[in-house]
Amino acid sequence: MDKKLLGKQINIARKDAGLTSEKLSEACHINATYLRQIESGAKVPSLPVFVSLCHELKVSPSYLLAEVLPDPEIREMDVLWELWQKATPKQIKMIASMIRSALDSF
Repeated sequence: MDKKLLGKQINIARKDAGLTSEKLSEACHINATYLRQIESGAKVPSLPVFVSLCHELKVSPSYLLAEVLPDPEIREMDVLWELWQKATPKQIKMIASMIRSALDSF
């Protein structure tokens, strides 16, 4: 695994979420220095820290690993997931109906 790419993705996601490294590290119950080491690629987060980062950044694990994972289908699923999360309940119902119709036509 490329630690620098993972750290870069975490850094981008943190900035996109409007969080400082201090706020994110506090939310994840880790030291801010440790988070900066993760973001720089000097360290790899443990699984519990990785899960916590995903949770606090409101991103999927595959989003943070997108540059490391070779499968473009995973990235497409993340785009759909992000859109789904932003949709209203009424929009979700309509989207689900559209997907069902598309699948039925195949």
